[in-house]
Amino acid sequence: MWRQFSGWFERRNLSVAVSCAFAALLALFVWTFSQFYLPGKGFSYLIAFGAHLEDSRLSKVRKLDYYVEKGSDGYDAQYYVQIAMDPSLQNKQLRNAVDSLPYRARRILLPLLAYAFGFGEPGAILQAFAVLNAAAWLLLAVVLLHWFPPRSWENFFRWAGVLLSFGLCVSVRNALTDGPSLLLLAVGFLLYERNRPGWALAVLAVNGLAKETNLLGAAVFAPTELRPWRRWLVAAGRGLLIAAPLAAWLVYISLRVGPAADAGARNFALPFVAYVHKWREVFDTLPDTTADVPGPVWSLLMMVALTAQFLFFVARPRWQEAWWRVGASFALLMVFLGDAVWEGYPGAASRVLLPMQLAFNVLVPRGRAWLAVLIVGNLTLLGAPSVLRAPQSEGLVFGGSSRLLESSTGAGFNAKFGRTWHQTERGGSGYWTWAAGDAIVEVTNPHASPVAVRLRFGLTSTLPRTIEIAVNGEQIWQTTVPTHGQVAASLTEVVLQPGRNELSFATDAPPLTVAGDPRALAFAVHNFRLDVQRLLGPNER
Repeated sequence: MWRQFSGWFERRNLSVAVSCAFAALLALFVWTFSQFYLPGKGFSYLIAFGAHLEDSRLSKVRKLDYYVEKGSDGYDAQYYVQIAMDPSLQNKQLRNAVDSLPYRARRILLPLLAYAFGFGEPGAILQAFAVLNAAAWLLLAVVLLHWFPPRSWENFFRWAGVLLSFGLCVSVRNALTDGPSLLLLAVGFLLYERNRPGWALAVLAVNGLAKETNLLGAAVFAPTELRPWRRWLVAAGRGLLIAAPLAAWLVYISLRVGPAADAGARNFALPFVAYVHKWREVFDTLPDTTADVPGPVWSLLMMVALTAQFLFFVARPRWQEAWWRVGASFALLMVFLGDAVWEGYPGAASRVLLPMQLAFNVLVPRGRAWLAVLIVGNLTLLGAPSVLRAPQSEGLVFGGSSRLLESSTGAGFNAKFGRTWHQTERGGSGYWTWAAGDAIVEVTNPHASPVAVRLRFGLTSTLPRTIEIAVNGEQIWQTTVPTHGQVAASLTEVVLQPGRNELSFATDAPPLTVAGDPRALAFAVHNFRLDVQRLLGPNER
């Protein structure tokens, strides 16, 4: 059996061990992505809805049950997914729900696909949008086998270097347009190399509706020689055809919602100006790096990797090679990127320049002499585990007998933290959630009868304060929390009624801001746990 199995690989010039490594990485990705699923909320964690913008969202979105990041403005996908609710842009609420509707609407392809896969139903559209990046990642993994077949460990590294690059992982983690756009670019190249220019042109044209910067992929059709000039005219015509769908869509946007020529605030700058600013930021913030705040290190790795890729294309011109022409186009784009693309940890540049990363991995010569260059250009894959870390608990962990944690219908306990809570944080084996003042946690008891539970947690505070805890308006505990140290609580036989219960934390002192943290902080609840003890009988209610 083993001889037949290994013989199949040998006939195709494939390595069994390397092929297993390829399969293991695919399985690991699927398992990792599945950890982002939250009961009742699906994969909405990936959309990164911010609590600060909840009131401005589309009414059809507010009716859904989705994950919201407390004390946050959220991230870009929350705008694109609302466009997906009405890709025609006719919903007047979109103007208020999307920060810059003409700018965001240019990237209509993913919202349109989510609308189609969700059959126009808001809940399904939201979930479809959240998983599109994961589907694109898996398809890209297959397409990349054309250039990196499982024949050597070097091919595995090149393949994994693209798939685990910081930019691609961030696209998956935040449901952005960069990953699917890179997939379309790779498919267009595959068709071009298989001598199907018409199909390649069509794919690259559609890609312009996913992300406009990837229209630079049209460089694949640039002639390899200066003469005859007719070839340049043909190439220009192809370029116009590739840009046509986006151009037509921009006209529609202008007619429907207003001028669509906005390039995005601070997205572009004079050559290398923002690039230098980013290096200054990296050196200024590196001393602040800790195990809980690794961002400056990720920024450093990104800058080193992108610089290595840029220098590779500059120092080794190969105009006759299609991949070089495209990679060099994005290297040129890097020169003009503005502060908005570079700033942050590590910055959006790692996503914007993904095509340069792919072209780099395809073109770096093979062999030991170039191994160091290949490794340096792929340093950002070290950040993949950090980016794809599973969702953190919302601050309350349920425990007890599995028989008690679910009702007879299969429904489970659920907790919803109110608006005054900030995002749950983690450090080591612990977790904690800060509140900006009086705060509420809604706990849902799925049983038809009351239950007795035990609440365990710790309390810390920014200044001495008294905290009162009540369940459904009835006080069950009170304590004074000092500025330094933690007060531990273990409250037993706390009764929760069927359905929703309101667990409130009330404080007698105002919140403070701590140096280096712009949030208003009153007190924090640490390692909050609810253990279901027993169902209450008729005489105990």
